[in-house]
Amino acid sequence: MTVETKLPFDKDYIEQFSKERNEPAWMSELRVSALSQANTLEMPKPDKTNIRNWNFSTFKHEFTSGQAVSATTELPEDIQAYFDEENKAENLLIQRNHSVAFSTLSEDLKDKGVIFTDIFTALNEHSDLVEKYYMKEAVSVDQDRLTALHAALMNGGIFIYVPKNVQIEAPVQAIFWQEDPETALFNHVLIVAEEGSSLTYLENYVSHNEEQKTVANIVTEVFAHNNAEVAYGAVDHFAAGTTTYVNRRGVAQRDAKINWALGQMNDGNTVSENITYLLGDNATSEAKAVTVGRGKQTQNFTSSIRQFGKQTDAFILQRGVMKGSATTIFNAVGKIEHGGTKSNSEQESRVLMLSEKARGDANPILLIDEDDVTAGHAASVGRVDPLQMYYLMSRGLTKEEAERLVIHGFLEPVVSQIPIESVRKQLTQVIERKVN
Repeated sequence: MTVETKLPFDKDYIEQFSKERNEPAWMSELRVSALSQANTLEMPKPDKTNIRNWNFSTFKHEFTSGQAVSATTELPEDIQAYFDEENKAENLLIQRNHSVAFSTLSEDLKDKGVIFTDIFTALNEHSDLVEKYYMKEAVSVDQDRLTALHAALMNGGIFIYVPKNVQIEAPVQAIFWQEDPETALFNHVLIVAEEGSSLTYLENYVSHNEEQKTVANIVTEVFAHNNAEVAYGAVDHFAAGTTTYVNRRGVAQRDAKINWALGQMNDGNTVSENITYLLGDNATSEAKAVTVGRGKQTQNFTSSIRQFGKQTDAFILQRGVMKGSATTIFNAVGKIEHGGTKSNSEQESRVLMLSEKARGDANPILLIDEDDVTAGHAASVGRVDPLQMYYLMSRGLTKEEAERLVIHGFLEPVVSQIPIESVRKQLTQVIERKVN
């Protein structure tokens, strides 16, 4: 049985939405085709998670503008907490609902040909470049019903392009703020790093709709060409009223590197896929993810690295903490394809449960179609070690203090990889609130 997703959108609505955005013809045609496909495609089927009754159809899609600001100090304090005012980012874009509230890019990067803009500006000013990569090689329109709906209803996002041999030293940051509690976010992030270039990118998703029901349908596509490096950090923090589907994928060519550090802190039901294709020889990827589940929420996270090239290297690290009646499934999938000789695939998934009703499941999966390779995995699901607690409490800590210390240490391998200090602090504060 699949989820019912009868939506009040037809071809006329999609064409009008695209026309109002002044999109190129190819984009309008893609939207219409995707809507047609969505009516016949099946919903995704996450392993061991029943999404039959999840909300994927109750939301407001209309383009909702947010108030622009001339300075970041005009934003609410809880949004300002996501960036460092004392060492203000030179390369920052803040999307408020579906429109840009604030945007800046250093003159040096502009002179080097770097593009960092919202997705609608990119469609107008860099149409051919966007068309070359948009929902073709990384995420396909017809993957499932939710990707097709994303393609049809996309209403926000960004485009980053780094030219050949350009090294971006300072992080590039985007904040996606779902201010309207009923507005759905069909957000698309497209990153292209040309040969020999490098980029550190960080994004934050935030909403406050504890009661109002809506949807976030997020797709990310990262392309690292020969000898390019992309470090991708994210902190997702949608409120309990948002049902979230996240599909982040990367494609790495020869000698390229794509590293992920994902803090998945949503309070509503969440399905997340993070898949990287190592197509070129000597390509590498690390996929690190951390989550804290609470209340009655259900989460399903899949991290997968598929290795096609020779001498590729893959590492998956997943850490989760569960409390209340929360349920989380971790799937770590390493696949070395035929021809990927002398490649290595490693993975580690661990879930820590803080209550009797919490449930966690860690599923390590290795699929090897080549002989001359190395691979390994580790997985564990359990409760806080009483010996650790005893040792810490013997040093004068209360039970609550000792438990918090154990939890932060448990999650540190991922938290420490977030590239901006202010966001690391914010992620730590979110973890603190969720576990207390």
